[in-house]
Amino acid sequence: MLGKILVKYLAQYRWLLLGVLAFQFAAAVASLYLPRLNADIIDKGVAQGDTGYIWSTGLLMLVISLGQITASVIATYFAARAAMAAGRDIRRDVYEKVSGFSEREVSRFGPGSLITRNTNDVQQVQMLAMMGATMLVTAPLLAIGGVIMALQQDVGLSWLIAVSVPLLLAFVLLIISRMVPLFRSFQEKLDAVNRVMREQLTGVRVVRAFVRERIEEERFAVANTDIMVVGRKVGSLFVLLFPVAMLVLNVTVIGVIWFGAIQVDAGNVEIGTLFAFMQYVAQILMGVLMASFMTIMIPRAAVSAERIGEVLASDSTLTRSENPVTAFPAPGTVAFADAEFTYPGADAPVLQGITFEARRGETVAVVGSTGSGKTTLISLIPRLFDVTGGAVRVGGVDVREADLDRL
Repeated sequence: MLGKILVKYLAQYRWLLLGVLAFQFAAAVASLYLPRLNADIIDKGVAQGDTGYIWSTGLLMLVISLGQITASVIATYFAARAAMAAGRDIRRDVYEKVSGFSEREVSRFGPGSLITRNTNDVQQVQMLAMMGATMLVTAPLLAIGGVIMALQQDVGLSWLIAVSVPLLLAFVLLIISRMVPLFRSFQEKLDAVNRVMREQLTGVRVVRAFVRERIEEERFAVANTDIMVVGRKVGSLFVLLFPVAMLVLNVTVIGVIWFGAIQVDAGNVEIGTLFAFMQYVAQILMGVLMASFMTIMIPRAAVSAERIGEVLASDSTLTRSENPVTAFPAPGTVAFADAEFTYPGADAPVLQGITFEARRGETVAVVGSTGSGKTTLISLIPRLFDVTGGAVRVGGVDVREADLDRL
């Protein structure tokens, strides 16, 4: 579902994405070229005392660095434009879809969940689109390009890369496998917080009238604690990633210095080449780390995309008539004819055998205890629900055949 949503909403911004790809490629090439120039300064400039070569190569490095910064800024700008526009489009479509829902669909998802899906869930997909357009493009370029450049510097030390990269990937995959179910649970807990908050705000007068403030505070405290517990578990896994990545990076650098020094002492490798190899190793592992960061974002965005897709794929049960009636022969009248209504999944109907007519100018009182179906009965008139039996007529026309806008 995540792939479908991203392809659908980013397709119209493909020129911006192509710009991101081009400028990120330029920035990655510049980043990979700098360590080689640094090695040349050490081997050909410092080692031989050639100050002029140091100045000229250093100036070239400065120009390349400025070009790299410029390319990265432009790529990030293009990525932000595309991702934010896609997020706007997703929110618009979700809002329009929810606006056409009947009370049946709203009850199935829950108002709090629908709010979360159109805000936080869309934000997760939007952030993935932005970070993916930058990090997900840069990471493989740095990793693959770093391997190629490192092998050109010294093939003998390449076994260190073959050990460190799979080790880091294995650790990242272990963390991700544990985080996916937690992300799903986190979004559900967020739904619960929104639901409780919305219920309290909408029914604040009733809560105060029946002195239920303490009970409502306890309800919110339970929902708030639940999301805190899940968030803490996610955070405890997330904080492990960067220390372990830095540990792998530093141990790899130590290995490069240790085994590289032996080759330098034997005269097989120059000092500048060793420094360049260390920089390429750092770039490779940083590329893997960036990709790892993205893989952590992907599961949460995938869960959010799934929830957004459920809303977009749901059709309202309030179907419009092919030939809607726009003329009402008996304006001002409301009639129920043996009307019956059963909520989805309920064992018994909440309304049954309701028959009455309210004529124009009359006052009709609907009296009953809490939960007897008064609100449900009123909701049948403007088609917030459709009857499961019998009929409801407004102005002499069955509401299911009437034009919704006229109704």
